[in-house]
Amino acid sequence: MLITLLKSKLHHARVTSCELEYNGSMTIDRDLMDLVKIQPYEKILVSNLANGERFETYAIEAPRGSRIICLNGATAHKGKTGDRLIIFAFGHFAPEEVKAHHPLIAILDAENRPES
Repeated sequence: MLITLLKSKLHHARVTSCELEYNGSMTIDRDLMDLVKIQPYEKILVSNLANGERFETYAIEAPRGSRIICLNGATAHKGKTGDRLIIFAFGHFAPEEVKAHHPLIAILDAENRPES
């Protein structure tokens, strides 16, 4: 049996844009993805602190250093520029891996830069 645990989290990611006419997904600065080991096309759960919306989508990479967090396609209806988000990624772990597991968590400032 595998246990689903939090693998990584981008906390307080700020939406920089919304692109309704896009096929879907969320665009995230590749540096931020690498920081918490979110892979391109990985399934993510997103929680919007401004309006309480929660939704699933997948991550696609924005240029490194761009600090872009963009809601694409239908997810553009779930928030607006300036909203703060929590972006979660989960993994499946064997019971013997659980005690040693520690999620990667990055808290971001208002400009989507990692704090400290």
